[in-house]
Amino acid sequence: MNPMKTFALSARSLPLDDSWDVIVAGGGPAGCTAAAAAAREGARTLLFEQTGCLGGMGTSGLLNQWMSFTDWNRMIIRGLGERVFEACRAGIPHAPKGDCQPIDTELLKRVYDELVTRHGAEIRFNTFVAGVETDGAGGVAALLVAGKAGLQAFRAGVYIDCTGDGDLAAWAGAEAHRGDPRTGELMPTTLCFTLGNVDPYAYQHGPPLWPTVVEQIVGSGRYTADIPDRFLVPVVVGPGLIGCNAGHQWDVDSADPRSVSRALLQGRRTAKAFRDALAEFHPRAFANSHLVATAAALGVRESRRIIGDYVLTVDDYYARRGFPDEICRNAYCIDIHPSKAEHADELDGRTRNDTARYAPLKPGETHGIPYRCLTPRGIRNLLVAGRCISCERPVQGAVRIMPICLAMGEAAGLAAALAVRGDGDVHAVDTRRLCRRLVEEGGFLPDADTGGA
Repeated sequence: MNPMKTFALSARSLPLDDSWDVIVAGGGPAGCTAAAAAAREGARTLLFEQTGCLGGMGTSGLLNQWMSFTDWNRMIIRGLGERVFEACRAGIPHAPKGDCQPIDTELLKRVYDELVTRHGAEIRFNTFVAGVETDGAGGVAALLVAGKAGLQAFRAGVYIDCTGDGDLAAWAGAEAHRGDPRTGELMPTTLCFTLGNVDPYAYQHGPPLWPTVVEQIVGSGRYTADIPDRFLVPVVVGPGLIGCNAGHQWDVDSADPRSVSRALLQGRRTAKAFRDALAEFHPRAFANSHLVATAAALGVRESRRIIGDYVLTVDDYYARRGFPDEICRNAYCIDIHPSKAEHADELDGRTRNDTARYAPLKPGETHGIPYRCLTPRGIRNLLVAGRCISCERPVQGAVRIMPICLAMGEAAGLAAALAVRGDGDVHAVDTRRLCRRLVEEGGFLPDADTGGA
């Protein structure tokens, strides 16, 4: 591709709104709890979301189920995260009780709406954060925001990057790592979708979609153009509704709009192909099924990892290490989806998946995530929360899931509110006070130093 030309803007002033203490960019799980927590502490808080709803992958992304909130013995994602989970579980009483609960997308939208607004934060939907202005002294001076009101500037004391890709941090000059340190390759993406009018009895009592039916589909060779591999996770998300997390797309860069656009186009073809293939190979359940929806948001598993004051390591994970400044605990496995080369090996009958190299933690085992993973090195008034925190690549495969993002977001919101009471320096936050407030709000922090007060 030829280098993009440049265009010089004429000198002009933008409307500026500087009435906020904390601004959160991105309304996924981390952004929702960050905004709610900051507002709960009394900070004037504004949340920008580029779509028309909150929730990220659980809503716009049509992800079909929550992963674990527990260590298989006890609840470890508590505070605001547990409240979100319990509100969702109460709304789907037909679902079997367990660790991985199905997601009712419309219910979850309302749960997040209520969570954020009840604590007093303001939401701006359909609004893109398009740029960052820095102050030349290691701080963010303003955000440039685009929407129906045109281009505007917004200023706050502290900013929280919950974009998933670490956009604000990268634009502000933060150092970041991306993908496999050997090859630079990123984990594949997925576009989730929902099938309706599925026969519930035939689905419940017929052959399992994975691996039995999907093996037959791939083995037939008739759908290889649009069904690239055997990846299929189906979940009953409502009466006659099957949510599907299915199909991998390699060589997708979530920071490149052209790349994402190609992946969305391919994802919709994959969804239609799965519906047709399931109707052919499992007709009792899927002959009359209908492709109800494909996700508006692409399922991105990996992009930037912003380098913070501490980089969480694989050694930390397996040492079950706790930290005096830990802001949450994690028990989820290191879940790295196969690379393109591993996919090729799989098609040839060989297995070489990175995930197989990392044993999961045992029931009851957890590791801490320190606050320092949320503080980008060299930027004074910016926090990150979500899958872009400071960690080694394998650990990112464990901490990227939505329950952990909920916990990280709450900590980031609390820390931002504490920072704005001082000079806005997020690196100078009293972590004993931060951890103490998290515990007071229900957080599970067995190794945190709360100052004994």
